[in-house]
Amino acid sequence: MTERSEALALLKKHLKTKNLVKHCLAVEAAMKALAEELGGDPDRWALAGLLHDIDYDRTMETPDKHGLVAEEILKAEADLDEEMLYAIKAHPGKLPRESLMDKALYAADPLTGLIVAAALMHPDKKIGALDGEFIMRRFNEKSFARGANREIIRSCESFMPLEEFIDVVLDGMKGISSELGL
Repeated sequence: MTERSEALALLKKHLKTKNLVKHCLAVEAAMKALAEELGGDPDRWALAGLLHDIDYDRTMETPDKHGLVAEEILKAEADLDEEMLYAIKAHPGKLPRESLMDKALYAADPLTGLIVAAALMHPDKKIGALDGEFIMRRFNEKSFARGANREIIRSCESFMPLEEFIDVVLDGMKGISSELGL
């Protein structure tokens, strides 16, 4: 299996936007925390989170290829197992989510964006100042962070209550707040 340092170098080779790299770091932290909570393998789940948008620079104009190009890149340049590759390929939502890893990645991806937006609007501008209640209030504001699809986030309820999901993802992101600059 690809080591984290190799995966991060690969991600930075393919993604040139600093904020996209930070987004991938946030999803990595979320997936690691979710694996620990749900009995998954934290290293495998974290790598899937870290690499989930590796193709974004190449597919932003062709969103129907997002995930599929990632799979091609990762098959050629990384050593990931089929479950990890499928979770990455399925996270854009065009394929059924079958494993717990698939479902967690699908729901965590937009939640990390909502959490970052909430941190940026908070007076302290720090993830450490946030709690689950604050995130739930933002979640319920339809006009706040419109790009964070609530229906996708709420899909977590197939395996975990929404409030608990938010708490786990938020705690995971708090652990890397300095890397996120928040």
